[in-house]
Amino acid sequence: MGFKQKLLGVRSKLIGENSTEKLIKRGLKVGKNFNRQSRCIIDGSHCWLITIGDNVTFAPRVHILAHDASTKRHLDYTKIGKVNIGNNVFIGAGSIVLPNVEIGNNVVIGAGSVVTKDIPDDSLAVGNPAKVVGNVQEYLNKQKKLMETRPVYDASYTLTGEITDVKKEQMKSELQEGIGFVK
Repeated sequence: MGFKQKLLGVRSKLIGENSTEKLIKRGLKVGKNFNRQSRCIIDGSHCWLITIGDNVTFAPRVHILAHDASTKRHLDYTKIGKVNIGNNVFIGAGSIVLPNVEIGNNVVIGAGSVVTKDIPDDSLAVGNPAKVVGNVQEYLNKQKKLMETRPVYDASYTLTGEITDVKKEQMKSELQEGIGFVK
């Protein structure tokens, strides 16, 4: 077996065994318009305890856990708990959602957060452990206002829009002073 075939086999084991489709067959509940980006882990060993609503995005490297094996060696039992994620939820890159957590509707979880407790509807939550720091509408209003003074780029400035080297350099130059927005 060649290197490429071995690499594809490893990739299949890492990703294929826990593809969203396979997890659904095992009992994971997923609503419409679920966007699971690269290297997300959804607990394959207890996926039937996890429910994901409509219009949910997991940014890269999000982990959703329905079990906690910290007790296994000492008690010979693993803690388990349901995870419910509502509708219109964004979970930022590198975030971890632990067992026995409910995330409400219209929620944004900031990158790198560790969600250890329930997050109510319409919340912006960040940190480790994640804490509610505002509501989603306030956050969106603040970002919308920022769009009035910062660079805003259309879809031609993305990989799927076949961004050019000239546009890449333009973005780098215009973003020297801070954040921008791309379609």
